[in-house]
Amino acid sequence: MNIEPTVPTSKNPPARFAGDVWLDPIALPHEPDQTLVVVTVRFAPGARTAWHSHEHGQYLRVTQGVGRFGTRDGKIIEVHPGQTLYTPPGEEHWHAAAPGRFMEHIAMLQNGEDPATTTTWGEHITDDEYNGR
Repeated sequence: MNIEPTVPTSKNPPARFAGDVWLDPIALPHEPDQTLVVVTVRFAPGARTAWHSHEHGQYLRVTQGVGRFGTRDGKIIEVHPGQTLYTPPGEEHWHAAAPGRFMEHIAMLQNGEDPATTTTWGEHITDDEYNGR
């Protein structure tokens, strides 16, 4: 048993995120058969991910602010602190902070056999997609 070492906060890359988004790992695999990844992600107002999907799906627990989550059919769901959103395996989606609000969520997912392909990234979302138009 051990206390995990502190990992510095990192800023997420502009190729996958628009606006300022920071990541703090909570739990990462130690052993070859472990796959759970848990991270805290903080979004500045209006910041967002690009389109993406996860091989094994993902749980997102909003802890602060208001989150916006969108799917390819144009549906946008607002999620508030204490609510958890589940995205099924392979479903393309994006997540963001609502306009004028910071948003923080805890992301929980399982790595695939190849952790590098656990998440499939696509293009950035447009302002119209973010605004539900």
